[in-house]
Amino acid sequence: MVDQADGLRRLLAQTRTRVLAVASMGRGLGGTTAAMNLGAALALQGREVLLLDEHGAGPGTASAEWSLAPAGTLIDVAGKRLALQSAAARAGCGVQVLPAVSPTVPPTSAGHPDPRALWQGDVILIDAQLDGEGRLSALAQQADDLVLVMQPHAASITATYAGIKQLHYAHGLRQLRFLVNGVAEPRAAQQVTDNLAQAGSRYLAVSLQPAGWVRAEPHMRDARRLNRTVVEAFPASPAAADFRRIADEMGHWPWRPGASLVALPPAPKARAANTAEAC
Repeated sequence: MVDQADGLRRLLAQTRTRVLAVASMGRGLGGTTAAMNLGAALALQGREVLLLDEHGAGPGTASAEWSLAPAGTLIDVAGKRLALQSAAARAGCGVQVLPAVSPTVPPTSAGHPDPRALWQGDVILIDAQLDGEGRLSALAQQADDLVLVMQPHAASITATYAGIKQLHYAHGLRQLRFLVNGVAEPRAAQQVTDNLAQAGSRYLAVSLQPAGWVRAEPHMRDARRLNRTVVEAFPASPAAADFRRIADEMGHWPWRPGASLVALPPAPKARAANTAEAC
């Protein structure tokens, strides 16, 4: 019954594009790395992948790690100043990268364009950045699924659980997924996922679904030095195999009946005086 319902939702969906937001509760937990490696794994499977980067184009971002220089941003594409193919930059693995924020336009005035209306590929990955209060951007709220990246140590587990509480109360999220990164022992990762899922169900009434785990990779720095992901540079490594497995399983995740994680209010209508300026 579940498979049949999921199939019907896929058939009735207005677009085949799936949008996934990837985030982490703090730096150094592997959120951007996970988004890049999942994107590379999906692209190597033959999927059309667009990575929207909410961190911009500075050091440590997808553009910097892949040594790319996108010509524009999502705001330029939404404003029809640039075509997406002209604004985005393509990595060697085939992933198109486009900054989702502009250095000159505040996020609050950028609106929340539906990325599905701007690009009709297979998968859109949002390398999401939470605000100072731990909330999702208007863009990330439109994702079909949210994946939180964490590590299997006490500080990360505590921060992730606190972040889940913030997201739940801020957006009313009922379901999200989490990926355990930098795993040394799979059994320990399994225990972390089980405990976190039970805590979410018991104390928050939130369904926390494991997205999988990725083993610690000693060649991560070597891959970064080559401006490539582990999936590209070291495809035989355990971490690359883990990312490929998760990317394959993502195609079987149930298709959400709604178009976004939360119901967004309609975008405010621009006044006539501002319309000419925007054009």
